[in-house]
Amino acid sequence: MLIAAMVERLGIIVTIAFVMTRISFFRHLIEKRTHVKKSQTLLFILLFGFFGIVGTYTGLIVNPFQEEYTKWQWHLQQNEAIANSRVIGVVVAGLLGGPWIGLGSGLVAGVHRYFLGGFTAFSCGISTVLAGLLAGWIGKREKKNRLVSPQKAFLVGFAAEGMQMLLILLLSKPFDDASLLVSDIGWPMILANGIGTGIFLLIIKSVFYEEERMGAAQSQKALRLADSTVKYMRKGLNATSAQATCEILMRDVNALAVSITNTSHILAHVGLASDHHHEGRPIQTEATKRVIETGEMKKVGREDIQCDRNGCPLGAAIMAPLLNGDTIVGTLKFYFHSEKEISPILMELTKGIATLLSHQLELAEIDTHKELAKQSEVKALQAQINPHFLFNTINVIVSLTRINPDKARTLLISLSQFVRQNLTGSTKSTSTLKEEVQHVRAYLAIEEARFFDRLEVVYHIDEEALSVKVPSITLQPLVENAIKHGMRNMEEGFILKISIAGGGDEVTVQIDDNGAGIPEEKVNTLLAETVESDLGTGIGLYNVNKRLEMMMGKGAGLHISSSTGNGTVVEFTVRSERE
Repeated sequence: MLIAAMVERLGIIVTIAFVMTRISFFRHLIEKRTHVKKSQTLLFILLFGFFGIVGTYTGLIVNPFQEEYTKWQWHLQQNEAIANSRVIGVVVAGLLGGPWIGLGSGLVAGVHRYFLGGFTAFSCGISTVLAGLLAGWIGKREKKNRLVSPQKAFLVGFAAEGMQMLLILLLSKPFDDASLLVSDIGWPMILANGIGTGIFLLIIKSVFYEEERMGAAQSQKALRLADSTVKYMRKGLNATSAQATCEILMRDVNALAVSITNTSHILAHVGLASDHHHEGRPIQTEATKRVIETGEMKKVGREDIQCDRNGCPLGAAIMAPLLNGDTIVGTLKFYFHSEKEISPILMELTKGIATLLSHQLELAEIDTHKELAKQSEVKALQAQINPHFLFNTINVIVSLTRINPDKARTLLISLSQFVRQNLTGSTKSTSTLKEEVQHVRAYLAIEEARFFDRLEVVYHIDEEALSVKVPSITLQPLVENAIKHGMRNMEEGFILKISIAGGGDEVTVQIDDNGAGIPEEKVNTLLAETVESDLGTGIGLYNVNKRLEMMMGKGAGLHISSSTGNGTVVEFTVRSERE
C-alpha cells in the first residue's frame, strides 16, 4: 500500500531532521533566520534544497498503469512519476526563512526534479517552486512567532502537496495518465507530506524549547544564588564576603573550584588546588588581568591559567568581571578539568551570577555612602525597590526567554536602567527632568510588558524643559501610584498621560489617568499625612510633595484633581532654574 510505503520513508526524513538539529551551525541559522547574511542565506537555500533532493531520491517510482512501485533511479521514463517527500524540505525552508529562502530552495529542488524527467517533470518542478513561495509568504506572516506551530506546518505541507496534484492534472499530458496517477498517489502523498512537515517543525521546536527551558532553569539558579549571597556581598568586596560567597557558589555550581579576586589579589578560593590558589596571593594570570582591563568575560584553557604548580587539576576556567557601577573591582572564576566541560549555558549562568553579584556590590557601595553621610529617611526611601515589582518583572522576563528572547533582553535593559536610577537617586538630592523621564520610561517599559492588554502610555514632552532640576526620584512614584490605584479595577483601556511643558520661567509636570479616581473626601488628606503602602515604593504622594516643597518652595507642591470614576490628575510646577 502506497501510504504505508510513504510513511516508512518519512522515517528517513525525520532522522535527517533530527540530525540537522544537532548541528550547531544549523541551529545558529534557525536562531538568526530573520537576520542572516547573504552568504548564510545561500547556505540556507542549498541546505534545504539538498533536503528536497533527498526527499525526491527517497521516493518511489510510479507507473500509472502498473501496481508495483520501484526505488529511485537517475532518470525516469516518459510514463513514470515519483511519489516522494520533496516538498517537506522546501516548505520547511519557506516557513523558517521567508519568501526568498523558500523560493531559492524550491528552485534547487524543482530544477533537479525537472531534469529527472517523466511526464510530470514540468508540473512537479513548477509546483515545488510555488510551494516554497507559499510557505515563505506564510512564514513571513508568522515572523512575530519564533517558530511556526507544527499544526500550521502540517496544513501548509498538506496544501503544498495538494497544489502539486492540481498542477499535475492541469499541466501533465496525457490527461488520462495524469488523472490515473493522481487518483493513485494523491491522498497518500498529501497526507504523508503534511505529516512529515509537521513532524519536522515539531522536532526543531522541541530542540529549541528544551534549550530555552534549560536556560530558564539556569536563570532561576542564578537568582537563587544571588538571594543566598546578598547578605555577604552587601557588606562589600573583601576576603570575608568573598569566602562566604565562594562556598555558596561551590555547593550549587558543578565546578572544581570557585575563586573571587579584587584587581590585584585572590580574595577567596574554594575547591581543588586551594593549597596554592589561596587568599592573599597576587594575581599571576594574564587572562585574569585582561578581564580586569577589558571587562569582557573569557573562557580559558590550561595554558592561559598559567599555574606554576605541576599536576594542578585546574585545566580550564570561566572568568567574569565584577563591577561596582562602571568600575571593575574584581573577577569571579569557575574552574573545570577541561574546556569541553564549559557549555554555552554554563557561560550564561556565570555571566548572570557575575552581574547579580555586581549589583549587590553596587548596593553595598550605596549602603556605605548612606551610613557615612547619615542620609535622611527620605534618602533611604529613594533606594528601595518594591520586591513584588522586582519578582513580577523577573517572572515576566523568564517567561519571555522562552517565547520572545528579544523582548526579554529589552526588558532586562529596562530593569537595569530602572535599578541604576533608583540607586543613583539615593546618592544625590536632585536630578534633571531628562533623567527623571528616562527613569519613568524604563519603569513603564516593564509595566507595559506586564499589562500589555490593559495599559497605554502617552507622552507629551517639551524637550526644552528637560534640563530643569527637581528632587531625585520624583516622577516615578507619581506614575507608579497612578498605575497601582487607577488601574486596580480596570480590565482594559487604562490610559496614562505624562506631560511636561515649559512656559516662560516655569515648567509644569502633569500625570493624568482615566482610572478609578479618588473619593473627594480622601483627596485632601493625601498630601497632609503619610499613607502606608505594602505594594508601592514607599515614596508616597506625601513624601514627594514634602520634598518638592522643602527643596523647590511651597508653590512647587503637588496639586491633585480627582473624583470617583473620573480619573486623576497630579501636577506640580517648578521654576526653570536650568542645569
